[in-house]
Amino acid sequence: MNQERFDLLVSQATARLTGDEVLLASIEGEETDFVRFNGGRIRQAGSVEQSMLSLELIVGGRHARTSVQMGAIDDDQHRVDLALAALRDQLPTLPEDPYLLFNTAVTSSDQVTPSALPTPTDALERIRTAAGDDDLVGIYTAGATSRGFANSLGQRNWFETSTFNFDWTFYLHGDKAAKNLYAGFAWDDDQFAARVDWSRRQLDALARTPIDLAPGAHRTYLTPSAIAEVMGLLSWQSFSIRAHRTKQTALLRMIDGDARLHPELSITENTAEGVAPNFQEQGFLRPDEIALITAGAYADTLVSPRSAREYGVETNGAAAGEYPDSLAIAAGAIPSAGVLEALGTGLYVGNLWYTNFSDRPACRVTGMTRFATFWVEDGEIVAPVNVLRFDDTVFNIFGEQLAGLTDQAEVLLDSESYGQRSNASLRSPGALVNELRYTL
Repeated sequence: MNQERFDLLVSQATARLTGDEVLLASIEGEETDFVRFNGGRIRQAGSVEQSMLSLELIVGGRHARTSVQMGAIDDDQHRVDLALAALRDQLPTLPEDPYLLFNTAVTSSDQVTPSALPTPTDALERIRTAAGDDDLVGIYTAGATSRGFANSLGQRNWFETSTFNFDWTFYLHGDKAAKNLYAGFAWDDDQFAARVDWSRRQLDALARTPIDLAPGAHRTYLTPSAIAEVMGLLSWQSFSIRAHRTKQTALLRMIDGDARLHPELSITENTAEGVAPNFQEQGFLRPDEIALITAGAYADTLVSPRSAREYGVETNGAAAGEYPDSLAIAAGAIPSAGVLEALGTGLYVGNLWYTNFSDRPACRVTGMTRFATFWVEDGEIVAPVNVLRFDDTVFNIFGEQLAGLTDQAEVLLDSESYGQRSNASLRSPGALVNELRYTL
């Protein structure tokens, strides 16, 4: 659904309101190409074009919400009329909501980023050429996503951007594979070629006889993809003001104690450089950047409108779940092209999975290494390492044991497409850890 059609639907719905009714409307849309690769060849290709409209009807302190899948233009207005009628029927049966808060100041915005994506034909030809005779397995996803907000008070917000996400693996045999990801807003042949070259170097190393590493603490380099797994855990309530006030945040030791992370570590919710819109479903705008961790110290939390009303603070445009959508970790000083030399002797960990909290109040996390994990000596890969389990606290990994961060932050887009494409993203450098604890 385009911006003009969304505006027309809301304007027509607004004209049908009665009495003190207030209408909030949000739209989520996408035009996406999906291509699946196996054995270096295209095995399945398709496209999705969809829009989901959410309507919230408010009268005094009562409110009800529903969602409608948009379809043929001629039928959309009828769908909206039926949804409004259903919401009106619900409202008298609902209690007053003491934490209801929505934006009553008209703060409109319009942000459309022109597409810089290659044509699907060009992108797929580059991927097939890069695959050569290797067994490349992966999914290429590309296209435009749009988000909109409007209300009966006259506010209009629109956000549209185009991205691609190529999540692929060079498969060797058994559990030996080199996984990589290339994502962003504009395709760069040199960047893609460099990633393919590194994956092939990993593939060659994986052909060597693997070694079993004894449990213990080992010097470790974590790639941005590995860090993304840990940050995915921290994103679950750790930066939420509700979790902080109810003592459920994994960063509790930073709030109630004197725990700090490394002075080189700064984390922000960087909406200006993300894929998520700069507004939310109650019409509040999000600032370009919210400092969450600054120089290793707690700085701020994400505050939804409901939490703002409940705790008597100002909202900063967080959605209801108070999860970050556009996390960014500031880069450090270690040359990205020289991470093996900086590691010296230790473990190179390309990917993690099965990550979870083993002790949430202590911010202790655990998980398994996956795909390309190597033992490195004097800056050279010696052999692949069989699967390991790590178990350590974030205060060690990103605190006292952090040796440094790489000088480039990689753009990692969430590849989740269940229901619709995710608009979550992470900008992360790699991290060198003096000692990371492995238990199995």
